[in-house]
This record gives sequence, structure tokens and C-alpha cells, in this order.
Amino acid sequence: MPRPKLEVADIFRRYGPAWRRANAGHVSLIQLKVMSAIETCRTQALGGHVAACAKCGHQHIAYNSCKNRHCPKCQGPAARDWMAARTGDLLPVEYFHVVFTLPAEIARIAYWNKKAVYGLLFKATAETVLTIAADPKRLGARVGMTCVLHTWGSALTHHPHIHMIVPGGGLSPDGSRWIACKPGFFLHVRVLSRLFQRLFIEGLLALHHAGELTFFGDLASLADAAAFAAWLAPLRKSEWVVYAKPPFGGPEAVLAYLTRYTHRVAISNSRLIRADAQTVAFRWKDYRIRTGDRQKVMHLATGEFIRRFLIHVLPDGFHRIRHYGLLASASRRANIARIRTLLGAQPPKPATETGIDPFALREPCPCCGGPMRIIEIFRCGQIPRSRAPPREQAA
Repeated sequence: MPRPKLEVADIFRRYGPAWRRANAGHVSLIQLKVMSAIETCRTQALGGHVAACAKCGHQHIAYNSCKNRHCPKCQGPAARDWMAARTGDLLPVEYFHVVFTLPAEIARIAYWNKKAVYGLLFKATAETVLTIAADPKRLGARVGMTCVLHTWGSALTHHPHIHMIVPGGGLSPDGSRWIACKPGFFLHVRVLSRLFQRLFIEGLLALHHAGELTFFGDLASLADAAAFAAWLAPLRKSEWVVYAKPPFGGPEAVLAYLTRYTHRVAISNSRLIRADAQTVAFRWKDYRIRTGDRQKVMHLATGEFIRRFLIHVLPDGFHRIRHYGLLASASRRANIARIRTLLGAQPPKPATETGIDPFALREPCPCCGGPMRIIEIFRCGQIPRSRAPPREQAA
């Protein structure tokens, strides 16, 4: 894949030092680490390897990736590996995509309490679907789901929401049969919305009572329990956004679609148009437009672009992909095997690793299309003995 003309890494390298000096003391250590990782990704600073074509002898240098989950360049290979690992989890049933969004008022609290509020968002959404699906008046089944946290809108604003992929059905309470949902329909979004609202507000109050929330600026008064309860009161009456998209075309389409969400970052390099010391221009989608062209170009001050990108850096150790119910890691394999038996479906063929060369590359030779193989590995500061011409290629 050709390298984009402009990358987030280019913006960080050129304008990041001045931005860091101007914002000294207001940037977290993890944000600084993310900037550094993106700046050095696929450069000499991380070392690399020399690859040679088995057919024409062409050689090139490929520098190592930073493998940071916030780096736009590292998500493609990570998504492919994740998809390969999850292929065996697919079931021959309809899959549904459900989105849970936090109100803007709650998002302001999440901005300063990311670990606590994002964790609550995962818990409340999963409990909502598990509870409603288990209701005999609804589906009456134990279901499973994969949840992915996104914290951004298309314009890089702070917009926390959960993308949930759910198989269309579940196991009966005694595990003896598969209960399928109605074709093209999973659960009522209005019912999901009301329970999600209640569970989240109750969880937020519990976090406040435990002293796990902090407040700043014009929200500082919410540190008082009575003031916080009064502030939450209108949110109990408003409609919280839960959106269910139509079912996928088939199980195979689910995984390809899901990987675009699991390994997405706040902005991809392909959306960048131009950047200088004053302004960054990038493409964004205006979802407020119901019909017509939603694609627009946004111009942000360069410092503001960097700030917006970094507000989506997650806390250390925080998992943005989580599995619940039947797909929870501890029991996923046994549950999937049980469901396949009940559906009369054949298990997927196990991937074989026999004969795979660990030094063979996925990408073919750019000159003749032949197989490429690593012939030398070097570290930062070392000069490859092969003396290949220094070209930056995808690792």
C-alpha cells in the first residue's frame, strides 16, 4: 500500500515539539508516550529488517512499527491478526449492530474520569442487552456480544459510544436449545434505551458516592452529592440514544465489518488533506445532514488538532474491546461449540501453521510480485550489512 502524502506522524514530528512546550504541565505521560510512538513508527529509531525477493533479487529496508493502539499506521496488520483469531467464533446466524451513545452532559464528566466512566459504559451496555434478552417476554435467551469503545466523532470531538455486535439469538436458560430472534429484528431500542439510562445513572451515582469522580471548572460544584443528584435529574427524563442497524448480509461480512471498528483510531491518515504550522485540514462526515453529501472539509488550528487527537488516548491497561455473555473469554469456546451442535453446523477448519516460514512477508515484491523474505534484522543505530537502499516500507 502506498504511503499517504500526509500522516499524523508528520504533524507530530513537525509541530509537536512546539505544542509540547506551549502545553508543558498539561499533557499526561501516556499522551506524551503516544506522541513519541507515532513519531518514531516505521523510522530508523525502531530498527527494522531487510527483505529480498526470491525471484528478482530486489531488496528494500522496512522499519519496525511502534504497535501502539493509537497509531494510524499500525492498525491494519493488527486488524488482520485479530480477524484471523476470531474467524472460528462465527456462527451461521444473523448478526446485529447496536450502538449506545452517552449524552453530551455525561460525556463532559467522562472527559475527566475516563477509566471510571468508560468502564461503567461497558458494564451498563452489556448488562442492558443481557437483561432484556433474558426476559421471557422478549427473547428469553442467554446471549453474547462483542463491544468496542469509540470516544470520537468524525470531527475529533469527544463523543463516547459503544459499538456492539450481537448474534441474533441465544441459548435457552437450560442450554438445551438455540432460540433465534425474529428475522431482521433483535430487541426494541426504546426498551434498551430506558434500561441503559437507568443502569448508567445508578452506576454513576455509585461512582460519585465512592469518591471515584473528579470535577473541574464549571462542574466543580458537582462534587457535592446533592448538587450532583439535582444535575442528573433532567437526564432521567431525556431520551438516551440507542441505535440498532439492520442485520449484516452474512456471518462472513460481520468479521470484516467489525475489524474496521475494533482497530479504528480517532482519525486515519487517509482523511488528512494538508497541514502547516497554523492549520490542519481534514475530511469529516456531518451526520446532522439527513440527505445529500455529508462529506466536508474541516480546518483546525494545528495545536487544536493535536489536542483533539490526544483526548482520545485511553488510560494505560484499559481494554477497548470486550466480550460478554456467551462470548466472554472464559467460556466462549465451550459455548460456541454447544451452539454449533444445536444448529447442526460444522466447526470451522482449524488453521494450520505447518510449513509457514516465519521470515516470509505477506506483501509481494513491488517489482515482480514474487515472494519476499527477511534476510537480515537490525536494531536502532545499526547499519544493515546488506546495504539495501533506505526506503521506508510497511513492516
